[in-house]
Amino acid sequence: MSSDLCPPYAPFFGFAGVASAVIFSTVGAAFGTSKAGIGIAGLGSFKPELIMKSLVPVVMSGIIAVYGLVVSVLIAGSLHPSKDYPLAAGFIHLGAGISCGATGIAAGYAIGIVGDACVRAYVHQQRVFVSMVLILIFAEVLGLYGLIVALLMNTRVTGLAACI
Repeated sequence: MSSDLCPPYAPFFGFAGVASAVIFSTVGAAFGTSKAGIGIAGLGSFKPELIMKSLVPVVMSGIIAVYGLVVSVLIAGSLHPSKDYPLAAGFIHLGAGISCGATGIAAGYAIGIVGDACVRAYVHQQRVFVSMVLILIFAEVLGLYGLIVALLMNTRVTGLAACI
């Protein structure tokens, strides 16, 4: 019965969840940073005094990577070599990692596109800054939803029965 509930390959799925959370959310953050950074570089050549306020999309992209890091640390914290690890826990951790990672990619993409467009518009009209921040907040919330879902899934693992 123990081998049915806790096969030796079960931790693979948990570690796949760790990797999914970190890799995918970091890819999203990197895309958002690079795309918004291109707009900032273009802005800096025309109005260098506006660069500091234009860094908002880059900072928000970095937060997406932090979401993936938080989820991966929480998942990895429940993987102990000395304890039994049920297969169901592995699948839940994989789902949590994919949830956080996939929304991290979506949020990073949205932040990058919006950040680039709004920073370029900010050169011509400074009143667009408030609109830019509001749109970026809505894009950031995509990643936050994935973080919340991953945290909820991770709390369900504690209720699983241990392997006999």
